[in-house]
Amino acid sequence: MLHAVAPELDSLIGADVLVLGYIQSKDGEITFVGSKKLLSKIEKFFEINLVDEVSFFTPTGKAGEINEIPVLHDEATVDRLYLLGLGDQSLTSYRTAGAAIGRKVRGKAIEIISLCAESAPEIKAHGVSALLGAYSWSLKTGKEVEIPRIGIATLDEKIVARSSVIAKALYTARDLVHTPSNIKNPLWMAQEAKKIADECGLAIKVLAGKQLAEFGGLRAVGNSSPIPGPRFIELSYIPRMRGNSAAALPHIVIVGKGITFDTGGVSLKRPYEFMTAMKSDMAGAAAALATISALPQLQPKVRVTVLMMCAENALSGSAQRPSDVITQYGGTTVEIINTDAEGRLVLADGLAYAVANLDPDYLIDIATLTGSATLGLGRQYAALYSRDEKLAKKLMEIGEESGERVWHMPLIDDYADSLDSDVADLNHAADKGDYSAGSVTAALYLEHFVGDSRWVHLDIAGTGRSENDSGENVKGGTGFGVRLFIDWIVSLS
Repeated sequence: MLHAVAPELDSLIGADVLVLGYIQSKDGEITFVGSKKLLSKIEKFFEINLVDEVSFFTPTGKAGEINEIPVLHDEATVDRLYLLGLGDQSLTSYRTAGAAIGRKVRGKAIEIISLCAESAPEIKAHGVSALLGAYSWSLKTGKEVEIPRIGIATLDEKIVARSSVIAKALYTARDLVHTPSNIKNPLWMAQEAKKIADECGLAIKVLAGKQLAEFGGLRAVGNSSPIPGPRFIELSYIPRMRGNSAAALPHIVIVGKGITFDTGGVSLKRPYEFMTAMKSDMAGAAAALATISALPQLQPKVRVTVLMMCAENALSGSAQRPSDVITQYGGTTVEIINTDAEGRLVLADGLAYAVANLDPDYLIDIATLTGSATLGLGRQYAALYSRDEKLAKKLMEIGEESGERVWHMPLIDDYADSLDSDVADLNHAADKGDYSAGSVTAALYLEHFVGDSRWVHLDIAGTGRSENDSGENVKGGTGFGVRLFIDWIVSLS
């Protein structure tokens, strides 16, 4: 992960690569960022002129533009300099630049040190994105996944350590999502959660089999794959405090959708290409688990509970059928219309459980829920639904700062009658009317189970998975939600 390196020449020249950032004005003037004294020492040590070197490449200064030059000195192991464009020096530019150097050294067991970022927000944006760009995952035989060592030249060890914790959590989420579904099932998710809980000192409870009698949604979806069957996983973080004072702290509950593979069930996904990415349908639960794994090191003064609603939506003789009526946790009866709208069924159980048993001050759910969210917002913004304008605004602001952007979507009451049913309290797939607003009506369904909570629903169908290898993301799971949640939780303490 990340480590801090003293911004002194003697400390820097033991790396393999140094990364030096520059900006370029509209009239073409090039300026390298950072300590002029240190930059001068680097130039003198390697007998180069940085501006002349980068000018040779006719640079644009665009964020993430890398020009590489060889250097040589008998007293240094450094043999290359990366001259890195920092664009307009916004946090977005620092993330783009960080991702570029991470991608360049991906899979290489080398040490690089970046001198590009100075302030704490810049260091965090740049460092985390560098590690995200360097991320790789593979089950190839005889090939160990190598992660480069990335250092940040700074005396602020605290922000580097915090950034490293966040990056590690993002790696955890991505590893969970990338694991194929012949390995990853609800039992495996519970086992991985137990490992993390033991390592981090978190409390954990897992329910299965007859213990899930009240969880009608989880059973309806998960019983289509009876072995190993669905799992309800509850993890708790309580900060270290004297006496019982932690009990008075704000309590956040995060409910994550954990569908380890989604065939669509009887309402089978067609064509089959729609199914190939469905090992990532547990990205919400992965983000929730990864978030809580980081908290013992960061020690925010809040209580956090994560509920992972894990099931496989398979096609079998025990699968639920369209026209079935189930009973969600808490007693609401629901007419099943489309078995491929399974995520809201498991989330509703988790939300209702939280309201009945956990007394949350904030209730958040996160899920790869609807294709409609992707159609509306693409893959750069997650859809956020909430009646709490102040909370929604805060999360949008933190999303912009963290790089995980969300957009506040409307809960349109005029669409609520789409959830009416002739035979049950609700239908779950907005079968009545034709509002063409699948993400909105899914959120309206979930709202039935949140009581008076300060509730937020995050639909990460677009942002939870990348369809190509670019920027911070490899093709596959992104870990979306981890940065947003951690930064928000820390801001409350």
